[in-house]
Amino acid sequence: MHNLDQIVDAACAAFAATDDPDALEQIKAVYLGKSGRIPELLKGLAKLPPEERKAVGAAINRAKDAVGAALNARREAIRKMTLLTRLAEEALDVTLPGRGQARAGLHPVTRTLERIEALFRSIGFEVADGPEIEADFQNFTALNTPEDHPARSMHDTFYLQEESGEVAQGVLLRTHTSPIQVRYMQAHVARHAALEVMPEIRVIAPGRVYRVDSDATHSPMFHQVEGLWIGENISFADLKGVIGDFLRRFFESDDLQVRFRPSFFPFTEPSAEIDMAFMSGAHKGRWLEIAGCGMVHPNVLHHVNIDPEKYTGFAFGMGPDRLTMLRYGINDLRLFFDGDLRFLRQFV
Repeated sequence: MHNLDQIVDAACAAFAATDDPDALEQIKAVYLGKSGRIPELLKGLAKLPPEERKAVGAAINRAKDAVGAALNARREAIRKMTLLTRLAEEALDVTLPGRGQARAGLHPVTRTLERIEALFRSIGFEVADGPEIEADFQNFTALNTPEDHPARSMHDTFYLQEESGEVAQGVLLRTHTSPIQVRYMQAHVARHAALEVMPEIRVIAPGRVYRVDSDATHSPMFHQVEGLWIGENISFADLKGVIGDFLRRFFESDDLQVRFRPSFFPFTEPSAEIDMAFMSGAHKGRWLEIAGCGMVHPNVLHHVNIDPEKYTGFAFGMGPDRLTMLRYGINDLRLFFDGDLRFLRQFV
């Protein structure tokens, strides 16, 4: 019995002397393992006289239970010690000031759109909006675009599908923001139908548009801003004045030239492409196409119940993505849509 007390005391002392869980398990093997000191004593019970086995076996089991209890207590103590050490290492000083949030910023194209809207509002234009999923009439028919026009081809336009997989008749992603102008004119005429003289229409239509096109200077989704001014005696001279003033104010420079190059659009006649050239800087002397424009075609006015004999007007369409590229010196349109924070942080 005296030997058992020594074994228990030695085991408890060995357990208490280590803080390492692995070392603790090795010590356990010495006393409680398959060939440990206490199991070896249990194996020796068979050699004892029958009258002594019961008392000796009970004493050995009590020693085994004592060693096991000491082992579990030490395991728990080491677990708590490890946890407290980790908590101390990872402690946070809640009295320290926070790191703060990273500063966000507007996307460069959004900056450009807001700038365009502000400049046109300053000369009396309203800003209109409309659906991106558009009807054939507003997107094509009302804009004097015949059924055999290339823009109606599925190679150029995203048409929607029915659940059956068939192409939906007359439903598409708008290819320009001109449908907003059509809807605005229709609503404007309806509001002022009782008046002898219709108030002028001065509106710009910014928004996303969709075409089947993708390269360094084109994207299947891009932005467009279209403008419209309709009233009595509106002329091409008014168009040239508005566009020239806008470009000089947008780029904050009088050191540029603007030219109108004859072109064709089904919804304007006469029509022109608008080119611009800086007289200094990286783009000095290089003519860049900025927009398309022209006088609103009489057929377009007829479609929205405006008398082309009494009212005239001009329309234009420009790409704010391209204006953004020029303003900030960006050479690849795809950078706007990649979502690369390294690129976008430059504009914060």
